[in-house]
Amino acid sequence: MAGRVEGKIAFITGGGSGMGREHAILMAEEGASVIVTDVNEAGGRETISMINAKGGQSLFINFDVSSEAAWQAAVNQAVSTFGRVDILVNNAGIFMVKMIADTSSEDLDRMLNINVKGVFYGCKHILPAMQKAGGGSIINISSIYGVIGAPAASAYQASKGAVRILTKSVAVEYAQYNIRCNSIHPGAIRTPMTKDLMSSEEATKALLASTILRRPAEPREVSYPVLFLASSEASYITGAEIMVDGGYTTV
Repeated sequence: MAGRVEGKIAFITGGGSGMGREHAILMAEEGASVIVTDVNEAGGRETISMINAKGGQSLFINFDVSSEAAWQAAVNQAVSTFGRVDILVNNAGIFMVKMIADTSSEDLDRMLNINVKGVFYGCKHILPAMQKAGGGSIINISSIYGVIGAPAASAYQASKGAVRILTKSVAVEYAQYNIRCNSIHPGAIRTPMTKDLMSSEEATKALLASTILRRPAEPREVSYPVLFLASSEASYITGAEIMVDGGYTTV
């Protein structure tokens, strides 16, 4: 089915590489105009070049999602350029492997600033634009580690658990405005962020030990569920959490 988000305006954070890039490209392929954002200017501009080369329409904004003022400016720029925003994908995030005893206050602050405040501010400042547009869809990228426990990931899990519950709160508060909010929970995905975790065959096997499909996902395998939630096909889905984990959380 082509044109699943035809004519929509999609705002995607962390679109300079990995899953964010795939989300942006797929949205454009399915008819959306895409605002790509990232602190990595080279990566973000490469993404919009890839979109534009295929005849898509896109805009790059370089900003830090942990800054509320930067969010306000970015949303204003998006609305002034395209007139509205219909879709927000809060994809930007960081990962850290550290035991709780080894996690400094600076580590924790950085994790929460990007992974939690970045999503909170995104929802807060995109919602008025969506209200004016008559509705919209917000997709927050959490993680399987926002649902289940794991070793050496306490700060990351705290942040992704917060994203999961924030999603449900937004869904409840803004249902009256025809705004849906759902979370995606990826497992092991082959991206630059997980490169070190899959640096060897042995490390990859250990990471996939509980993944019943016995392989990592490619970024586009996460992008299709994101596209579904962004589209009218998911018009009766809000406050939901979608696992994209190869069956990791089923056992």
